[in-house]
Amino acid sequence: MPVVWLHAVSLGETRAATPLIQALRASLPGMRLLLTHTTATGREAGQALMTQGDAQAWLPFDTPGAVQRFLRHFRPDVGVLMETEVWPNLVHGARRQGIPMVLANARLSDKSLRQGERFASLLKPAASALSLTLAQTEGDAARLLQMGARPVEVMGNVKFDMTPPPALLARGRAWRQALGRPIVLAASTREGEEPALLAAWLKLLEGVPAGSAPRLLIVPRHPQRFDEVASAIESMGWRVSRRSTWGQAGRDDTPDAQALSADVWLGDSMGEMPAYYACADIGLLGGSFAPLGGQNLIEAAACGCPLVLGPSTFNFAEAAEQGLAAGAAWRVANFDEGCQRVWQALQSGGLPASREAALTFSASHQGAAARMALAINPFLRQVK
Repeated sequence: MPVVWLHAVSLGETRAATPLIQALRASLPGMRLLLTHTTATGREAGQALMTQGDAQAWLPFDTPGAVQRFLRHFRPDVGVLMETEVWPNLVHGARRQGIPMVLANARLSDKSLRQGERFASLLKPAASALSLTLAQTEGDAARLLQMGARPVEVMGNVKFDMTPPPALLARGRAWRQALGRPIVLAASTREGEEPALLAAWLKLLEGVPAGSAPRLLIVPRHPQRFDEVASAIESMGWRVSRRSTWGQAGRDDTPDAQALSADVWLGDSMGEMPAYYACADIGLLGGSFAPLGGQNLIEAAACGCPLVLGPSTFNFAEAAEQGLAAGAAWRVANFDEGCQRVWQALQSGGLPASREAALTFSASHQGAAARMALAINPFLRQVK
């Protein structure tokens, strides 16, 4: 049976690869999966995707010798790289050994294209050595063609096919019910954003009647910043409750008495993002209020959480514009405007319709995983 090698660098790519792996198994019964990563979080998440006959490994360093040894040892029949992971020696080494390489769920922003052109002598030959590139959007396809990829097909984004675990959704709803007041989520915040967010939140609270303020829940993007963000909250004179203190993270623990009386919640657990989205009435999208290009709003939409976006969403430009057009998101210039927009949405009574719009937006863009699996299948027709 064919060996399909899929590289998912970290946790986000591994989760995004899940529906594609499921679609490949459905179209290629009995296939064996070789799943590679470069981070511990990705490898840990990938363990749940393993079945009998599959294997996990670290991606080798991108040197000719390491790549050659890796390919000779595992002998994959096709390689699938997720999103942006084009490594020159890896792609050229696979081509020399007759292994077709597919870039799936591919994306390339204008900024990344400009940066890549500085290394065009390396990246353009690597892109042209790919057997097939499956782009998320028409814009991504145009930029990938400019980078040298041939052929390129537009397939959509497999992240729309990700199904939030029902247990995590139920967990988040239980948190919201236990608190009994609106929750505003600052999702996947990045370095430099929290001080501006906290200052804007303080301004909002000054104009909100006592006892009616929503609860702010901050979930930093990177776990190594949990302590830093907790200290920033406490420096405002606010009591912070960390998710990790409610009990063992990953269990169905509801907020304890200390959490219910705290001023701000800090989401300092891993793998619970659907629960955070499910407990929130509305969210502020981290990474979009600093010039960082934003995070993907697709997971929030799948959980029915409408979002307020900052000005910087170039990493996921088309998804952001589609979410805005669908009524699943709003755009503002900064955190001051964002907090005011959140308060207006909470007061307007229109959030149930926004949540429904988010779910509809998510459902209407599904199917990319099945399309990508069908596009990969021809490379395996001769394999028994």
